[in-house]
Amino acid sequence: MPAAFILMQQFPYIFFLGIGGIGMSALARWFKANGHSVSGYDKTETPLTQALQTEGIAVHYVDEVENIPAEIRENPGQTLVVLTPAIPADSREWAWLRAQGYDIRKRSQVLGVLTQGRPTIAVAGTHGKTTTSSMVAHLLHHAGLDAGAFLGGISVNLGSNLLLPKSPQSPVVVEADEYDRSFLTLHPNVAIVTSTDADHLDIYGNKEALVESFCQFVAQLKPGGTLLLNHTADARVAAAAPAGTRVLRYGLTAAQGPELFAENITPEGHKFYFDFHGPQRIVKGLELAVPGFHNVENMLAAAAVAQLYGVGEEALREAVAAYRGVKRRFEFIVTNSDKVYVDDYAHHPREIEAFLRSLRALYPAKQLRVIFQPHLFTRTRDFAEGFSQSLSLADEVVLLDIYPAREMPLPGVTSAMLLGGITAPRKSIQTKEEVLKNAQNDANFAVLATVGAGDIDTLVPKLKAILL
Repeated sequence: MPAAFILMQQFPYIFFLGIGGIGMSALARWFKANGHSVSGYDKTETPLTQALQTEGIAVHYVDEVENIPAEIRENPGQTLVVLTPAIPADSREWAWLRAQGYDIRKRSQVLGVLTQGRPTIAVAGTHGKTTTSSMVAHLLHHAGLDAGAFLGGISVNLGSNLLLPKSPQSPVVVEADEYDRSFLTLHPNVAIVTSTDADHLDIYGNKEALVESFCQFVAQLKPGGTLLLNHTADARVAAAAPAGTRVLRYGLTAAQGPELFAENITPEGHKFYFDFHGPQRIVKGLELAVPGFHNVENMLAAAAVAQLYGVGEEALREAVAAYRGVKRRFEFIVTNSDKVYVDDYAHHPREIEAFLRSLRALYPAKQLRVIFQPHLFTRTRDFAEGFSQSLSLADEVVLLDIYPAREMPLPGVTSAMLLGGITAPRKSIQTKEEVLKNAQNDANFAVLATVGAGDIDTLVPKLKAILL
């Protein structure tokens, strides 16, 4: 009997600690759609948790045992508790659930069980995986294939981070997260590795350990599987693939991706046009409405997967043209004759560089103001020089305080440590209130970008109102 079926039969009640996380909320929606009673805790009310509540999922925001729904407290043997690594060790509810003997599993473990026995397309990488996985899911869905998806962002086309498959035999697209080695619960038929750049050094300690984890992930490909490997990825990852694995390397040029590359890349307005040289055939004149050279590269991998699953030339061309991206990934908020405002989730130096270079390609002669919120004290410490260099592509850089997420402050680690290395003509550290005031009173910019993975998105509607 499939492990997923046993899990569903054993646990009619599902309780999430950290239900507002993007990956957690996708699982919550999956269990709700499959007839379970779903509830959860999160420390912050957001549009996503509000959406879950409107879908019939009970969510509370104060970490107290009495706030756990009665049906959860009264049915410990029939309740599965799903845990995010972001939950702090001193959580009262987590401590009580442990003491009562509840079955508590990490999100990644549950995802591993749910995908067991299904054809799985897993997208891994230290950056680019959310966009790429959403592209794969969209291309298959738009072409009429029955596919499921657990995504790490809200797909604009789907309006959700979850795509429900109709059949247990249908492929499922999964964002494979390297944080806390979560992706090692997956055994994919197709794996995409978008990047093995150093990140999460608070978990891995050094890049060598990170690369080794990616090697372990790739080694779990099923017999006869396919690996799509970005040209920047460490060569040891390809070597770790099981014998018989089809390896397709991809990049923007034939030199970078001899099996999979683009030609005639042309930015026009908000769109990028290119020819796709895929594993089966060349498809000319693809139109991508989500701009960025990095997004062209991401689409190469996604289009290759679509070809592997039988999507024909015309269906592929139509699906690529219809793709509208992921919320907070190169998302245009305002475009008028006076100002352009773009919001992006980039939180690693290479992501920021790719985003700003693409923005420069679209608006080469316009004054660019970037507002950046560093994410995590450890990441800011580990990549300070890289952040300063990538942000220097702007004409003006505004830094917010570091968003701590799951971390406690580190002595001497602040946004100020980035300021000295930034060579942009104008640079400053500001509060959110000052950012809003200056957007109104200091209009010395034509293009505005908010960048970061913390709560900088709370500025988006306010800045939009100012600029419209």
